[in-house]
Amino acid sequence: MSHTPPRTSTVIGCTLLVIALGVGVTSCGSDGNPLSAAPYDAADQIAFNGPSGDGRKADPDKPLEVTTEDSDGRITDVTARDAAGRYVAGELSADGTRWHSTSPLAANARYTVRVSTEDEDGAPGRKVLTFDTSRPTTKKLTVTFGPRAGKYGVGQPITAELSSPVKDGKQRAIVESALKVDSIPAVKGAWHWVDDKKLHYRPMEYWPTHATVQARSNLEGIKISDRLRGGAAKPLTITTGDRVVAVTDASTHQMTVYRNGEVIRQIPVTTGKPGYDTRNGVKVVLAKEGTVRMTSASIGASDFYDLTVHHSVRVTNSGEYVHAAPWSTGSQGYANVSHGCTGMSPGNAAWFYDTISEGDIVEVVNSGGDTMAPFGNGFGDWNLPWKKWRTGSALVGGTPDGPSPAERARLRPQNV
Repeated sequence: MSHTPPRTSTVIGCTLLVIALGVGVTSCGSDGNPLSAAPYDAADQIAFNGPSGDGRKADPDKPLEVTTEDSDGRITDVTARDAAGRYVAGELSADGTRWHSTSPLAANARYTVRVSTEDEDGAPGRKVLTFDTSRPTTKKLTVTFGPRAGKYGVGQPITAELSSPVKDGKQRAIVESALKVDSIPAVKGAWHWVDDKKLHYRPMEYWPTHATVQARSNLEGIKISDRLRGGAAKPLTITTGDRVVAVTDASTHQMTVYRNGEVIRQIPVTTGKPGYDTRNGVKVVLAKEGTVRMTSASIGASDFYDLTVHHSVRVTNSGEYVHAAPWSTGSQGYANVSHGCTGMSPGNAAWFYDTISEGDIVEVVNSGGDTMAPFGNGFGDWNLPWKKWRTGSALVGGTPDGPSPAERARLRPQNV
């Protein structure tokens, strides 16, 4: 088989380039063994009917093909890559008479093709070809990575927002295979399609502490569909800090805060009362918002309140916070009296606010509430087991696992 070096995945190829490789004159070394000979120049035996220095450019939507028409010779290896170092995947027939591309060429790119041949006596031949592909005339798909560059907790997912929806499974595979996430130290991770325009990436477990995580796209110029090609994307780099995890047990009314696996504080708390039960599950800190006005009108609560709340840490889009609750200090550690938030004393809230960071983990257990939805209400990504997370990858063959309309309807706001 042809040796195909690592390359970016994409779809189909360039103008039909047929390279007819004839049989060269046997070139032997001084010892008469053809295998000891230096490769001969196969230029006189190659017919190349693609662009050949006349100013024309290859159509990137057509496959690249290399053939030999002489039954006494065969192709032994073909490599094709562009100036950015991206290889084109290909397959070589068992008899060595034909090689064709199985991944697409990029538009507006320069390619170098190296062909190795062998004649009937085993003498090696070599030929190097170069050609340019034409510019795309289709719409560009751009990618915006998130969050913003900076330092985060170990629970922070990487997001990719697409400029246009991608619904087809094969097209999703092209897009996903070009979105790269690397970390130092290295960990196993995967993309998950949240919907037609958004993907999330997370490791199998939380990111390592003090890691550097980089996201980039290799989509530029790659054909996704007849009317859609990849555009440029700005890469993203984030770093992680310590592993800070705050676990609230709603049945014992206690929050235990861990740093790198060690308990650093236990805090009496109150969580949601019946009818406003705090959601169970893992939540990623979305923002440290400080002072926030919270009202009953925002969630349609029957009992009126309008409060200015300090040291507010948001954990859902619908309004669930961890915050100071001086009005409920008598219940903290004993009863659940809030409208869904986790409340604590002003002193403990100030400490928590100074300790926690965006991307850190806040987990709730033993509440009467539903489990935090994976998507649509913040980052509930870690509530999906790894096996189920992987089903949301187009490369695995799964389907998106976002919330259904009924699930979205249950995402009512919570406050205080």
